[in-house]
Parts: sequence; structure tokens; C-alpha cells
Amino acid sequence: MERKLVKVGLMGFGTVGTGVIRLIQGHQEDLFKQTGVSIEVAKILVRDKAKPRSIDGLDEQVTDKPDDLLQDPQIDVIVEVIGGIHPAKEYILAALEHGKHVVTANKDLMALHGAEILEKAQEKGCDVFYEASVAGGIPILRALVEGFSSDRITKMMGIVNGTTNYILTKMSEEGAAYADVLKEAQALGYAEADPTSDVEGFDAARKMAILSTLGFRVPLRLEDVEVKGISKVSREDIAYGKKLGYAVKLIGLAQRDGEEIEVSVQPTMVHKTHPLASVNGVFNAVYVHGEAVGETMFYGPGAGELPTATAVVSDLVTVVKNMKLGVNGRGMVAPYKEKVLKDDSNKLSRYFLRMIVTDKRGVLAQLTQLLAENNISLVQVLQQPYNAGAQAEIILVTHQAAKRDMDAVLAILADLDIIVEVKSCYRVEGEEE
Repeated sequence: MERKLVKVGLMGFGTVGTGVIRLIQGHQEDLFKQTGVSIEVAKILVRDKAKPRSIDGLDEQVTDKPDDLLQDPQIDVIVEVIGGIHPAKEYILAALEHGKHVVTANKDLMALHGAEILEKAQEKGCDVFYEASVAGGIPILRALVEGFSSDRITKMMGIVNGTTNYILTKMSEEGAAYADVLKEAQALGYAEADPTSDVEGFDAARKMAILSTLGFRVPLRLEDVEVKGISKVSREDIAYGKKLGYAVKLIGLAQRDGEEIEVSVQPTMVHKTHPLASVNGVFNAVYVHGEAVGETMFYGPGAGELPTATAVVSDLVTVVKNMKLGVNGRGMVAPYKEKVLKDDSNKLSRYFLRMIVTDKRGVLAQLTQLLAENNISLVQVLQQPYNAGAQAEIILVTHQAAKRDMDAVLAILADLDIIVEVKSCYRVEGEEE
């Protein structure tokens, strides 16, 4: 590539799009030193041209016509930050059809249609990079593709949603109720007016689908991810967890044993010795275990204008470098391995179980026998009076057990006379046995 200017078409002029323009305008010298070319935002696609913007002087670049970007032969790269599935999918596929490289921050789209988009990119010899779709400014996707290219990843475990991490952190630090902290998070702008995608785990599930597809080279889909949110987590759960040495976190887990894979998002008791237990506030972190390298962890801000925009511009720099080297289309590899999902008999975990029982002799022995009959043994037991001594509260932490066996126990407990209520059941990660 001999020319000294690369033109970019930016789709979206919201928070992240504004950050992308600020970085490109403010870092021209650094970008030129890294790439040997100047990078210019030639066109910006918006829905409403009349809407006021926080950056002035871009009236000539702003358009509401997608073809001004897609049909312009001078534009080499499309940066998509409009979000949503449609029309973003159609825009990206059209850009690839026209031989344009793509950088996107669109986790929803890549979680649902990433395999199709990557296959089209390979067919057309184009780059598609989407670092910002998973953990904002943390360079986790590039690490999976490049840093672990000679290793075999067996486990990825992460806090990949800052909103839920903020809520759980505040509940832990202040002993506050979930509903109260959620209102505070909404007032601060950390949670949306409709927080369902965050608090019910769907946002994290999309990110884990993307991580699993890349890390395991398998076409994981969103429906392959088992999802449970944090709306039922109580301050009592958090207090008892803390007493036993655990922090409650919404954990995305992707694990491979042999060729079998499981992917889930659920509130988890993380032992205080595990590095994820100390990731607090709106920060994200992804823990990766490789057969050769062992344990690594990536930590940083998971959202925001500049962290996310930094990941987008970093991907843009990679595209431009690839253009100079003539190696576009060889970076992100489309999934090529067969998907084999574990059944519940092969999903192994320790469990935290909290229940209210009738306060009479032999209850704990009866529970222990029930667990033993279902192949579950105990690590920790905590019992104390409840409801002024009329009942008892029992907290159990198990050794590793199959999900099938734990589900069978929970079904039996629901019908036992000695059980007043099963309050909660969580996976346990990180404890040293």
C-alpha cells in the first residue's frame, strides 16, 4: 500500500463514536508513527443530522445515507459503533462485500452472527476486528487470538459486566439491599432505565459466547450459554459468603474438558484467594487458563467512552498495518472445530446451598444422607437459629459435584417436610481443597 492516507467510514456518533473521533484527531502523530499513514474519518453515518454534537467542524462528514460510506471506493475501513442487530448486520456484510475492512464494538451482533460475518470476511480477504465488544479497553480478544495461538485454552472465567459488579460490590461493602443499589446505579448512569440485559446476565452471556467462540475455535451461540442473573442475590447470601471466605460475583465461565465444552453466566461464590474475588466496582477482569502458560488474568475498565474507543482505534491500527503488509483477512480465524456441549452429568462444580429448616433433632443428619445418596459430600457446614429459634438456617458448601446430582437434590428438597425454604444455591469457584 503506497498511499499515505487511509479513509475511515464511521457508523455511529454516540458516546463511543465521539471517543473514536477524539482519539483519531488527538493522536495523529502517534498513529502516523505506528502505521506510516495518516488516518482520516471521511464520513460519519448518523440517524439525525440535525442533532447537536459535542465535536464541532464535522458537518461535511456527517450523513444519514449508509451508501455514502458503503459505496465510496475511497473509504477503506468501516467502523461500526451504532449497536443493535439490524441494520448493523446488513451494513457490515455490505461493507465486506465491497472489500472494506470492518471494526465493530457490537457484542450483540458478534454473539449472534459472528461466525457468518467472519466467514464472509475470509471469503473476501477482509479484516473483521471486534476487541471492544467484550471488555471495553481490556485487550482480551487479541490475547486469545495471538497470545494464546500456540497454547490450548482450557478455561476462561470472567467478570464481564461492570453494572452487576458495581451492584454486588456495593451490596458487599455496605450491606445494602439489591433494589436500593440498583436504583443508585441507575441514578449514576451505570445501569439503564431498563436494566434487564445487565442484571439478568444477558449482556455477560453475549460476551461469553464471543470469548468461547474465539478461545475454543468452536461456533458457540448465545442459546448455548446457561444464564442466571443477580436479581435474586440477597444481602444475606453475600454476608454468609463473606463469613465463609467468599465474594459473590456474576461470573461468566467457559470450560473445556477434552472436546466437551460448557458455557454459563451465573452468580458465583468466588473464594477470597482467587484473583477475581478482589475485582470490584465497575471494573472487568478475565481469567484465562492455558495448558502451557497456566493462569493469566486481564483487568481493566470494561466500558466508557475512551476505554471502549481505545479498543476500537487499536483494532483500526491493526487493520492499517495489515493493509501495509498485505495480510488482511488472516487475523481472526472463523470457528473450525465441532461443537460438543457437556450434559449435566459432566458439569462439575462445588456448590453453596442455604436453606431454612425445621429446628428438630436429626435434620442435619437427614440432609447429609440425602446428599451422600446423590454423590455429594460436604466441605463446610454452618447452622444457626432462625425466626427466634423456631427454625434453623443451614449453609452447606459441597465438594465437587455434578450439576445433574445437585439438581436432583434440589428437586427432592422442595418436597421434604423438614425444609421450610431453599433460599439459594450458587456455584463455588476458587477454593483450595
